[in-house]
Amino acid sequence: MAFADEVVAASDAEVVLIDRRHRPGGHWNDAYPFVRLHQPSAFYGVNSRRLGNDAITTTGPDRGLYERASAAEICDYYQRVLEEQLLPSGRVRFLGLSDYRWDGDREHRVVSRLTGESTTVRVRRKLVDATYLETSVPASHRRSFDVAADATVVPPGGLVQLDEPATGYTVLGAGKTAMDTCTWLLANGVPPEAIRWIRPRDAWLLDRSFLQPLQLVTNCIEGVSLDLQCAADAESVTDLFQRLEDCGQLARLDPEVEPTTYRGAILSEGERTELRRIQNVIRLGRVRTVGVDRIELEQGSIPTDKGQVHVDCTAAGLRQAPSRPIFEANRITPQTVRAGQVPFNAALVGSLEAARNDDSDKNRLCPPNMLPNVATDWLSTTYIMYAAEVAWGEEADLQTWLERSRLNVGRGTVDHLDDPRMQAALTRLTTNMEPALTNLRRLMDQTRRPLATADATATP
Repeated sequence: MAFADEVVAASDAEVVLIDRRHRPGGHWNDAYPFVRLHQPSAFYGVNSRRLGNDAITTTGPDRGLYERASAAEICDYYQRVLEEQLLPSGRVRFLGLSDYRWDGDREHRVVSRLTGESTTVRVRRKLVDATYLETSVPASHRRSFDVAADATVVPPGGLVQLDEPATGYTVLGAGKTAMDTCTWLLANGVPPEAIRWIRPRDAWLLDRSFLQPLQLVTNCIEGVSLDLQCAADAESVTDLFQRLEDCGQLARLDPEVEPTTYRGAILSEGERTELRRIQNVIRLGRVRTVGVDRIELEQGSIPTDKGQVHVDCTAAGLRQAPSRPIFEANRITPQTVRAGQVPFNAALVGSLEAARNDDSDKNRLCPPNMLPNVATDWLSTTYIMYAAEVAWGEEADLQTWLERSRLNVGRGTVDHLDDPRMQAALTRLTTNMEPALTNLRRLMDQTRRPLATADATATP
């Protein structure tokens, strides 16, 4: 949607949107009802329409930070974008409840999920594969573990449909969905001692206070500058993570456990404080089987009972696909460039497609940034992101686009140049950018993990 919105606004292209679901909004249509954005609504969605009211929250764990939309608000938003903006343009068609088929040569077909009717589509410019990083969510993913007939296992959305109280709640999974689920259970009166959390891996977390736009954009620039200072000064990978934690750029839930994963999950300090109330954390690997009286894990087992509700939060989220060139002769494959900001990246790709003709030039400005997984992926993710930002700084037209893009968290920086914090952050940023990139390359060599770059031989 962000790509289509930008292409339609900046060119005369016609767009056909093919979607398996009956309406736009992607995985948000299947998300658990209490989910909210990781990031503020102020830089999510599409460029041409505001999501929410750009208001600062006054209560709860996010007090003092910009509001975050719920799944219902996001689905309504995308429906309005489609019905009130894209379709009235006369250059967009939406084919819902449809599957895309390709014969491996030239024929592109759309098959209705309702009737089975097949329609051939002529692609005059490019195919845009927005499924390459397809999202896996608890409500629809295929479980990787077995469940006994009499055991109760529900996705997070099943919690709002329970008929009677459970003897306890066992949350399966270590990611943001599990964190959301635990936070929701606590907020709805479940005592922390009634919650068990099977957490195979502990994660490094981002602090939401540094990912703030508009009137709080100084927080964002300060966060970027601290990233770069840590990266420039670190003597080793261990030293890097210690510096990042000391300045608040990375956080962990358990101070006694060294995180081994990094997926870009974003929490406020208030959320982290709540989650630390849960003391019964099981670290015996992933779930193998949920039985009636025992849960078998990779490294052992724990007891359970028929009254226990097990909440499956093990869906993978965004698919860990290998990087491939974003721009090719007949194809566009939107991927991450700036870490963690999916709509921004899609709109950026749309803007460059509309404005420039040379695919090699566009790929230079949009290096695919493979999604992080293990903790040391922070290095390559950060390196690619900031190297791209340096390249953008040399392009006057791109700088103009960034300043007007509502999806750009850093827009409006120039409006705060009289703030001493902003001045200090910008000085720190410019001083450390080049040394940080140089040192990150050195540290990546130490980890022996290859830099995530596009593989021109990758296949769909």
